[in-house]
Amino acid sequence: MKPILIAIAGGTASGKTTVVDEIINHFHSEDVAVICQDNYYKAQDELSLEERRKINYDHPNSFDLDLLYDDLSKLMEGKEILSPVYDFKEHNRKKDETTLIPSTKVIILEGILALYDSRIRSLSDILIYVESDPDVRFIRRLKRDIHERGRDLDSVIMQYLSTVKPMYDEYIAPTKRFADIIIPNDTKHDVAIEILAAKIKDIIK
Repeated sequence: MKPILIAIAGGTASGKTTVVDEIINHFHSEDVAVICQDNYYKAQDELSLEERRKINYDHPNSFDLDLLYDDLSKLMEGKEILSPVYDFKEHNRKKDETTLIPSTKVIILEGILALYDSRIRSLSDILIYVESDPDVRFIRRLKRDIHERGRDLDSVIMQYLSTVKPMYDEYIAPTKRFADIIIPNDTKHDVAIEILAAKIKDIIK
């Protein structure tokens, strides 16, 4: 049976991972595979750490969208893939580490620009955009980058103002028009998840 591909986009720290986890809870773990778009940032081995820190990671060109499309195509054909692994502290892909991802009944692509590439949209069965208040997203990102990614306060704020917010306005927010479902993540969205899970199960049947 052909897998179902669900693409979930939204601004940084909008709650995409929470939505993914809530969807997964409706299925057996072996039936769902999650692809994180962040792992498909381009390798920057030729650059120093300082140079890598200056890259605009919210621009579409920072992603290897060709590789992501190829890997998703393989999964949709029933083949397994070796996904790259990204190191946020080093701002680069890990050289000798990949993740084996099998083709499953439900494949979820999650990332800020998951709806950006028309080729990936054409592969997808359901397109979702997770929306959240900008102030809430900034606070969530601030906490995450400091506690989980080894960043300091000033660098997070500078990056947000110089690239994150402008790129959200220019590239991420406009992809909302492609979404089949828009999920507001400032309030409870149990009903939306229940409807979505029912739709996925209906497609599988």
